[in-house]
Amino acid sequence: MQNNPFVLLGEIIPEGKRTVLDLEVAKLHTRTTVKVPLIIERSKNPGPVVLLMAGIHGDEINGVGIVREIINQKLNKPKNGTIICLPVFNIFGYLIQTREFPDGRDLNRVFPGSSKGSLASQFAHQFIQEVAPLVDYVIDFHTGGDQRDNVPQIRCNKDDDKGLELAKIFNPPVIMYSNNIVKSLRETLHKMGKTVLLFEGGKTKELDPTVINEGVNGTKNVLIHLGLIEGEITVRETPVYVKKSKWLRAMHSGMLKVMVKNGSFVEKKDVLGIIQDPFGEFKKRVYAPHNGYVFCINKTPIVNKGDALFHVSIEE
Repeated sequence: MQNNPFVLLGEIIPEGKRTVLDLEVAKLHTRTTVKVPLIIERSKNPGPVVLLMAGIHGDEINGVGIVREIINQKLNKPKNGTIICLPVFNIFGYLIQTREFPDGRDLNRVFPGSSKGSLASQFAHQFIQEVAPLVDYVIDFHTGGDQRDNVPQIRCNKDDDKGLELAKIFNPPVIMYSNNIVKSLRETLHKMGKTVLLFEGGKTKELDPTVINEGVNGTKNVLIHLGLIEGEITVRETPVYVKKSKWLRAMHSGMLKVMVKNGSFVEKKDVLGIIQDPFGEFKKRVYAPHNGYVFCINKTPIVNKGDALFHVSIEE
């Protein structure tokens, strides 16, 4: 809950005003300073502080598109409390469309960071020290890595009651039980007592209108529920709960032809895809080993033996 005065990055954030601050990361070898903009909208009324962030992996553009559209629709202007938008967290990776930081590290595996560690670790430390303590709720937007295309989903720990409640309010197509990963942002914020929703939707290096729409509508639901903005919560569908799941891997190398729609329910022995060689000499079918929902598909056209192809829920 915001306090008076509300101080972020050494600046007093005035009530009823839009403020843009820069989180300074480092300088390029050209001595150009790299800055990460934070867009803060603080109302005149007390309320929770919500952080909407994307781009912790620089090539995950759908999340950036979601935060951009939230700003475009002025959903980040609260009647109560404060909304902070951080559209591009890993600005280095975003500039060159890569997942990692320039030091080769995954920013989402170095939290809470260190003031004397690697560049990624120092940036994580700065964020945890200067921004994270001021927020109450965080929605962190991601996509599937590489060509792995995720059905829009919220991931949260099965023991996180507050997170699960907000996940239901978000109302995504899929709610997936997912343990916190060691040294991830989600784990670190959870230890700090913050309520975190991790959104996954689509794949890297794309702007998918369906995914963006799901992210915007879900976030709007959460902001209404928390009392930051006015409106009615929209329930579009009953989410599929994925409590257990399994990746189906390629038993052969070849060209992958996907035969199933992402998000659909399949039954045991249904054909999910066909792996073929480029010479037309063999076809190997990929069968569903059990009943379940397909909620992530590897859209790469050429696969190697052992590659993850379909992420399928295990129905009890």
